[in-house]
Amino acid sequence: MRGKGQLLIILITTLYLQSAAQEIQARITINSSQISSQVDKKVFQTLQTALNNFLNNRKWTTETFQSNEKVNCNFLLTINQASEANIYKASLTVQAARPVYNTSYETPLINFLDDAVTFKYVEYQALEFNENRVGGSDALASNLSATLAFYVYIILGLDFDSFTLRGGDPYFQKTQLIVNNAPEGRDVSGWRAFDGLRNRYWLMENLTNNRYALIHDAFYSYYRLGMDFMYENETAARTAIMNTLSLLNTVKNDIPNSMVIPFFFQGKANEIVRVFKKAPPEEKRQAQEMLMKLDVTNANLYKQELR
Repeated sequence: MRGKGQLLIILITTLYLQSAAQEIQARITINSSQISSQVDKKVFQTLQTALNNFLNNRKWTTETFQSNEKVNCNFLLTINQASEANIYKASLTVQAARPVYNTSYETPLINFLDDAVTFKYVEYQALEFNENRVGGSDALASNLSATLAFYVYIILGLDFDSFTLRGGDPYFQKTQLIVNNAPEGRDVSGWRAFDGLRNRYWLMENLTNNRYALIHDAFYSYYRLGMDFMYENETAARTAIMNTLSLLNTVKNDIPNSMVIPFFFQGKANEIVRVFKKAPPEEKRQAQEMLMKLDVTNANLYKQELR
């Protein structure tokens, strides 16, 4: 009897640890169609399995997440080039969404393309990530796991920001730690200010610099005060999202070339159009005017759909 009791306790404890261990529900897919048929594609299947385990089995926070609270996210790693030294050049598409209160709808948190991911992978090698030694012993071997960890913390930060004002700060600080200790090497890029204007460094900088503090108010206003109330009170929800646009407009006026403004809008254009489609004429006009200024990429969409 005692043995059965101990077995039951072990089973319950194991199930609890498994349910509490993951904060994200991630799926990573590797696209190697651009690579020569001379390269053994089996290595990418092995890597894909290893990366899914890395993302889903690691404890990323000290919080306990229920199954329905996990953040759904997708990563698409497109291999663009392969060398004989097991070094690969790739791009990484990162997408994540969170559910809207009282609906089955999911609203996008991030839809971002990182086109500068170079890494080394030998089949079956262990994927390692140590926050205290992000660069590891081999910069290229560490770069892929460091990049994925960076985006996991970005996703968690955005998710927490969307529920609690400045709730994502601890996770954005994690991204700062990763950037400050990132792998360094001739073929490693995306971690430094001079690597470009739209990279990991600038995303981290915009989300941790107090000059951009209003962006966190904008995230909270859009998701928690806006999208989450769309079912209950559409007018109030639309007002909150209009306030989001005003906050973003203030940031853009103060810092015209910030990365975080276009980052905010990626993947949201159609959703925002649906929000303001039924707005009163004057409110719709104001939204259209601000949106065409803030989200230039989708200006024609706003011009056509919100007239």
